[in-house]
Formats: sequence, structure tokens, C-alpha cells
Amino acid sequence: MAIMAKKIQPAKSAAIEETKKVLGEYTNFVFVDYRGLTVEQITKLRDGLREKNSQLKVFKNNFARLAFDELKNDEVAQYLSGPTAIALIKEEANESAKVLFDFAKDTPALVVKGAWVDGELYDAAKIEALAKLPGKKQLIAMLMSAINGPARKLAGTLQAYVEKLEKEGPAAAAPAAEAAPAPAAE
Repeated sequence: MAIMAKKIQPAKSAAIEETKKVLGEYTNFVFVDYRGLTVEQITKLRDGLREKNSQLKVFKNNFARLAFDELKNDEVAQYLSGPTAIALIKEEANESAKVLFDFAKDTPALVVKGAWVDGELYDAAKIEALAKLPGKKQLIAMLMSAINGPARKLAGTLQAYVEKLEKEGPAAAAPAAEAAPAPAAE
């Protein structure tokens, strides 16, 4: 928990409010140690996260702690020590976490510390396991493919039957007509 000064300077108070405003717009956070990354590497990581509707920001740790406290989320304070960047995620946390872990494979200087996902605190191992799961859009596509398969087979079978009837002509339909009883004559 951050130590609160009795009198906060107006500039620091404004910085804390700005941090709180930015953090309040997001629901999921992944905390990473970025020590040792070059500007080019950080830019590449930010570009990868931007594709997943996320962003990477660096806040002063005390300001972030105070902002999280005011947002009723003081559990993440354990991850706010040392050089910490926060991946701010609006949508699918596993997609952004996947970007971070893929980047960390190529650049070992990036270390994922932990995360806050959907109201739950995740350690590094748990967020890595989440990153390995398929995303929401992928799961929907898999479900739709499973649902679409039998319907596609039925449509193909019906189409083959229609083509067979067209190829064989009325002769294929004639035996069916002969089997039907003739209408009674008056």
C-alpha cells in the first residue's frame, strides 16, 4: 500500500488523477518488467499490443498504486515495484498476454510479473496458461464450424440427389409415378 503524504502537491495530485482516469478505462492489466529493452523493442511490443486493442504504458509506481487504491484494487500493488510497464487491455486478456509471452520468447529481457484479469489476480504462471488458450473469436469460429458441418453435409447430399435426378431425367421419377394409385374415373 502506498504511503499517503499529509499534503499532496497539486502537480502530483493531477498526475494521480490522470493515472486513475487512464486505468479506470480498462478492465484487465498485465504487469511486466521492461528493464533492458531498447526503444525499438518497446515500440515493436506496443505495435503488437495495439493490434489486439491494448496498449503498454509506464506510470510512476506510487501514482499507479494510489490510483489502483482509489479504484478499489489494492491487490496489484505487489507487482508495482521496479521498472514496471502495464499492458492495458479492454477486451480479450489472453490475446494480449499471448503477444507479451511471444515477445518474451524472442526478448528474454521482458518479464511478465502478473496480471489482473476479470477481477482476479493472476501470477506469471497462471497468466501464461491463459495466454495459451484460444481467444473468444477463435472459440466462436470453432463452434460455428462444428455447427455448420452437419448442415453442409445435408446440403451436399440433397444437391447430389437433385443432380442425379436431373442427369437421369424423368425416367427416375416415372417409377415413383407408376407406384402411385391412379385417380378413379367417373
